[in-house]
Amino acid sequence: MSNLQISDPISNRMSRLFHNFWRHEPDLFRSNLLADDVFDMKLDVSEKGEAYVVRADLPGVDKDDIRVDVDGNLVSISAEVRREREKKEGEAVVYSERYQGKAYRSFTLDCSVDAARSQASYKDGVLELTLPKQANGNAKRLQIS
Repeated sequence: MSNLQISDPISNRMSRLFHNFWRHEPDLFRSNLLADDVFDMKLDVSEKGEAYVVRADLPGVDKDDIRVDVDGNLVSISAEVRREREKKEGEAVVYSERYQGKAYRSFTLDCSVDAARSQASYKDGVLELTLPKQANGNAKRLQIS
């Protein structure tokens, strides 16, 4: 007995159509450029004695595009990222991409923060905040070193 195969001509044509579409498109559509450009701020918050330590991953962000605000026990971090990619073949540009996005995170801590003694630093794509605890808080925008 021979192998019996059931074929659906419409399904086969659609399958070939989409297979060929994706196979012949430029690398732009098959790459993960869009997945790489998603800007998502990851945070780690720890408590060390009389201070909170916050680490935020902000890869590819310029220090001047980061803003940190402290108001009592409320901490707000915002950042803006700009990325440009360009692929050339010889002198001609094959395609060019630009991405601009913003990220914002805000969270509250158990205790108010002493904004006057708070510190912020940014190195290798990681923002680190040292936020000493205080009984009563005051608002301040931190300068990043």
